[in-house]
Amino acid sequence: MKLSQVIFREYDIRGVYNKDFDLDFAYHLARAHAKFIKTNNPKSVDKVSVGYDARLSSPDIAKAVTKGYVDSGFHVLQLGLVTSPISYFSTFHIPDLSGAIMITGSHNPPEYNGFKISVGPGTIFGEDIQKLYKIMANKEDLPSGKGSSEDFDIFTPYVEKYKEEFKHLKSIPVVLDCGNGAAGSIVRRLYEACGLKPTFLFEEPDGRFPNHHPDPTVEKNLVDLKAKVLETKSFLGIGFDGDADRIGIVDHTGKVLWGDEFIALMAPFILKDSKNKKIVGDVKCSDRMYHFIDQIGGESIMWKTGHSLIKEKIKVEKAPFGGELSGHIFFNDRNYGYDDAIYAGLRLIEVLSQSGKTIPELLEKFPPAFNTPEIRIDTTEEKKHEIVKALQDHFKNESEEYSINLIDGIRVSFKDGWALARASNTQPVLVLRFESTSEEGLARIRSIFEEIVNPRL
Repeated sequence: MKLSQVIFREYDIRGVYNKDFDLDFAYHLARAHAKFIKTNNPKSVDKVSVGYDARLSSPDIAKAVTKGYVDSGFHVLQLGLVTSPISYFSTFHIPDLSGAIMITGSHNPPEYNGFKISVGPGTIFGEDIQKLYKIMANKEDLPSGKGSSEDFDIFTPYVEKYKEEFKHLKSIPVVLDCGNGAAGSIVRRLYEACGLKPTFLFEEPDGRFPNHHPDPTVEKNLVDLKAKVLETKSFLGIGFDGDADRIGIVDHTGKVLWGDEFIALMAPFILKDSKNKKIVGDVKCSDRMYHFIDQIGGESIMWKTGHSLIKEKIKVEKAPFGGELSGHIFFNDRNYGYDDAIYAGLRLIEVLSQSGKTIPELLEKFPPAFNTPEIRIDTTEEKKHEIVKALQDHFKNESEEYSINLIDGIRVSFKDGWALARASNTQPVLVLRFESTSEEGLARIRSIFEEIVNPRL
């Protein structure tokens, strides 16, 4: 068995298929997960769901995972090709489900694949993912028995739930870019059930991703979506990543709506109907988003980047809503608190149709800013941490000029903007982001960080 600790990331397991892991690994991962479930909850029913995304390697990996569970005495509900959020939905909808594995490489290149792992209705992360590695590395005694498996239709209850929630939704023209990912397996059925008549791009799931890379938060991947929105005079365009847990949005003019702007747009509507006023964002979100939430009566909370980490924080704080710059958006008011881009799209369409306003009009009171998108610099696992440490050493003490936040990497807030550097949890990548109230301020703030970063790359 190919076993590399590097692929056991902060909130999932991910690597290049047949280089970093193979089918034997997938089989033993399922067995380790079965052991983890039984150790943590001895009274749980030995029943799990297995879903997979559109990648070419995913069906074979799903078979190996299913066999691992069956040989551990578990009953497997095979969901087939689904989105990651539908895998999460299964853990809430199906009675007595003790866990789930979603096989997905998310927005990584086609040769990647991986595993998002649930125990009960929560995805595991951090130390718990390392426990799976230890079970496999130490070749611990594993549960065994003769389990079974069956195909399970999860689409019907998923559609029925949201068809009921959005039964009064007024149709507006919208373009959906599925990016040849898993969204194409369900989004037409769901949106049409909710009374919408979207225009579709790249709907057919195809793990080669022949049209563009399945990451709708990178602007170059939104070229076709922007063009189609303008051509069809649609109110908005929505793009989905490979497993449809991240959303990308363009307004009626083709301008990108970034994740923190989406959170700011939704915040007034969430706060209007929620007793709990907490809204959670990650460290990559703008200072202006946090200030805006506080100004309209919310209680903003900045937290570490990572879909499992934000989801857990929302659960702990009982917050009705939260999200990340990267397009993971979590509704915990009327939904289950996990990141579902297809559902997030419906909530945005609901706001637009009910308000009769455009996206720019809804953000009229949200202050403008000059900023960079998320800057991802390829480096090594060692260097990404060394550079963050060098910045932390440089900005040791707060001053009248700036304040420091070390919750995840280093974030320095100046009077006219802010800068962030953090080590990616999923790749050998250094992540930077800069923002200011002016172009000059943006250039100045960026140069302060880059004078320390660039010589060390």
